Amino acid sequence: MRFLPITLAMFAGLAAETPEQGTIAVARTFGNPGQVGIFIAASDGSGERPLLSSPGVGPGTDYDPVWAPDGSSIVFTSDRSGSADLYRVKPDGSGLERLTTDPAYDDQASFSPDGKQLVFVSTRGGGNAVLWLMDLSTRRAKALTSGKSGDFRPAWSRNGKWIAFSSGRNNPSPFAHGRWERLQLADIYIIRPDGSGLKKITESGNFCGSPKWMADSRHVVAYCMTAEQTLANRMAHIDGGADTQLVSIDATTGVSTGLAAPPGVKFNPSPLPGNDLGYVLKDKANGRAGIYYLSGKPGPRGDIRAASWSPDGKRVVFHKRLSIALPALQKTFSRNPEYELSLTGTYIPAYSPSGDRFVTNSRPSANPLGASLFVTTAATGHSEVVHQEKNRNVLAAQWAPKGDKIIFSIGEFGAFFNNFHEIFMKPADRVEGGAQVAIVNPDGSGFEELTAGNDNNAFPSVAPDGKRFVYRTFTADGYGLRIMNFETKAVTTLTRDYDNFPLWSPRGDLIMFSRLVDDAYEIHTIKPDGSSLKRLTFTRGNDAHMAWSPDGEHIAFASSRMGFKDEVVYTDAPQPYGELFVMRYDGTHIEQLTDNQWEDGTPAWQPTAARHAPNP
Repeated sequence: MRFLPITLAMFAGLAAETPEQGTIAVARTFGNPGQVGIFIAASDGSGERPLLSSPGVGPGTDYDPVWAPDGSSIVFTSDRSGSADLYRVKPDGSGLERLTTDPAYDDQASFSPDGKQLVFVSTRGGGNAVLWLMDLSTRRAKALTSGKSGDFRPAWSRNGKWIAFSSGRNNPSPFAHGRWERLQLADIYIIRPDGSGLKKITESGNFCGSPKWMADSRHVVAYCMTAEQTLANRMAHIDGGADTQLVSIDATTGVSTGLAAPPGVKFNPSPLPGNDLGYVLKDKANGRAGIYYLSGKPGPRGDIRAASWSPDGKRVVFHKRLSIALPALQKTFSRNPEYELSLTGTYIPAYSPSGDRFVTNSRPSANPLGASLFVTTAATGHSEVVHQEKNRNVLAAQWAPKGDKIIFSIGEFGAFFNNFHEIFMKPADRVEGGAQVAIVNPDGSGFEELTAGNDNNAFPSVAPDGKRFVYRTFTADGYGLRIMNFETKAVTTLTRDYDNFPLWSPRGDLIMFSRLVDDAYEIHTIKPDGSSLKRLTFTRGNDAHMAWSPDGEHIAFASSRMGFKDEVVYTDAPQPYGELFVMRYDGTHIEQLTDNQWEDGTPAWQPTAARHAPNP
């Protein structure tokens, strides 16, 4: 037996009485409460202080600040009251007020030149990110754009006649080279505040974003990169070699001119008084990340993601990443209060049959090898490491039906742990050096590897009778789902397609999984004998990372069907894969539970008995 106590994490306790429909834990890649804070400083970085009293500590995440044209206030986004809403505060941190209350996602605000209106990104009216206008005196809002491809980072011209923005409209969202993540193709558009005159001013096929108007109200500055670079540059830690370009675009002719700037991943370009231009550099190597100026003067340093300058250019407000210890469980907003959602501080949770514990594995780190398996007590947040690998990784644990065993995968899993360095062009690439299904007792004893050989065997799930388990395999010449008998070790082929994430229904009658079909990952079910294959989802995005409800009546899953909600360089999220949905086991009655710009995935449904247990 081995126990490695790691933390008695802060725990935002679940309510004593929770909704009947379900309590679901979910892992968020980034954007957990406390991981982002807003700061204000002189333009050279001196005198830096939090804009609000407690950045990184409090009820939610604050980000994307923008300065009012008269310098009297700052508008920013926060999920402190539930969904992402717009707030306004004075530069000294006083006078905080909430501007929007819609349950949709509201973000990326920009002031009109007279300070009387805001243009912002919202998912109101359909779930996709489009532009809305708000009259600040009445708080009335109306849609400016429409569509399903996503509009981002709007900016009002100095003369008030135009709004520039980036958009994925009329662009595909192809898979990255040899990966399953989607690239983000976007162009710069302009539109009049009355909705007329929509015009694309860049050439399609790659990415340009974050337009800001110059003083002449004719030219905009933006940052551009190739479509393939949008995968590497969305990561928090960039290896290099994916430099972006700063450009000036003539909104009348569409002629683009490159701006002389140092190398690096540059974004958020902003024209400033005195013909200077500020921008954010994301590269973290050698401590270079931070705010820079074309004039060469210094700016604030750190993992900064968005910045806005005062009208005189002497001060800058920005949000940046913060290093915090994540709690084991922390409540987060759900669009339907009958489904209570909590974020886990670790990765890929799965509840025990009694619901009092959940198992997770450690998150990817700078070291691509050496991951651990944790068991956490739900009521206290106390975690124990029950298995640790030094030269391999662990992934995707599930509980046996009696709660006496934990089944999981062991291998390198470079697709998950190696920062996008692995590419998969043919079936043999997915073998990744091989992986095995293993089992261990919840106290860390009784470890045993159940599979052997050179194939990549992973994502196991035990049948309710405890006699068999299903898993996916990638071989040198194929793939599919397999079922192994615990006693005899006999293996039965269930499918021969590109299938993943199999999970046995609590009722035992179905196995669900995600299949690559029609250039997307879609959820299917099949009977354990291989009959009655049924496709449940039909979207233009990816549907995967599923979980059964304890009674087998519902399925929770993550989906990218709503598309991007922001330019990916800002979000540090691997893919637009982060909205959580629930549906009936037959694919009907689909309902969206989350609506944000972060990546939420790998849901785990807590059994009912534990939800009704009293809090300690």
